[in-house]
Amino acid sequence: MQDIDARGLVLLGCGKMGSAMLAGWLARGVQPTTVHVVDPNPSDWLRGTGVQINAGLPPAPAVAVLAVKPQMMGAALPRLAALGDGDTLFLSIAAGTTLASLAHALGTQSPIIRAMPNTPAAVGAGITAMIGNAQVSADHLEQAEQLLSAIGAVVTLEDESQMDAVTGLSGSGPAYVFHMIEAMAQAGMSQGLAPDLAMQLARATVIGAAKLADDSPDSAATLRQNVTSPNGTTAAALAVLMDEATGLPPLMARAIKAAAHRSRELAQ
Repeated sequence: MQDIDARGLVLLGCGKMGSAMLAGWLARGVQPTTVHVVDPNPSDWLRGTGVQINAGLPPAPAVAVLAVKPQMMGAALPRLAALGDGDTLFLSIAAGTTLASLAHALGTQSPIIRAMPNTPAAVGAGITAMIGNAQVSADHLEQAEQLLSAIGAVVTLEDESQMDAVTGLSGSGPAYVFHMIEAMAQAGMSQGLAPDLAMQLARATVIGAAKLADDSPDSAATLRQNVTSPNGTTAAALAVLMDEATGLPPLMARAIKAAAHRSRELAQ
């Protein structure tokens, strides 16, 4: 983070994801006075961080992070156009905004990284996939990874075309898990449990299983097999969930395909 403290860091947009990233950076020792935030409606939390808000930008910051919503990107990018075609690394977390679109607005010689985090970033448990353009060096990737690792794990893609699948799987994925909690609780209620108890059991079960999957060296398939006794209750449920025609695998395939397709549409 030394280069960032020396040259400054710009954050364009400080909503939920931008705030999560900023909180992670400050916790890791980035000096507040070196961070320049551009946001039309600064929150009380942001005002209390000590960062510079809607002030003049440094002439050549180390990194400019684009954290505005995709539909606001067109209006927001001109604020940073003067930093293009230089040494500033641009890091975008806007869904559906391609590297080519960003280069058109920021300069074809600008190093640009496109990234897709997900909402568990708010508790430091996200995962972000990133891909850079031809101007991005190994040092740029390392710098981006340092910033993104403040909100969770980071993976690097081989090709930008993979970003739509990432969006469908991990970008939108937390919503699938939340809906599964809803569905499990509703199913428990249909079997006679009170609503509050059904929800408590469903949430704790998903949280516990996720922690077990995170802590264990075993694969998800092995963990599933470990909890499944032959001809037992879990096996009876899995016979429904794993049905090749009507079970969870084909349903999840259709869901992620729909999300990836929508991601491609947004990029047009």
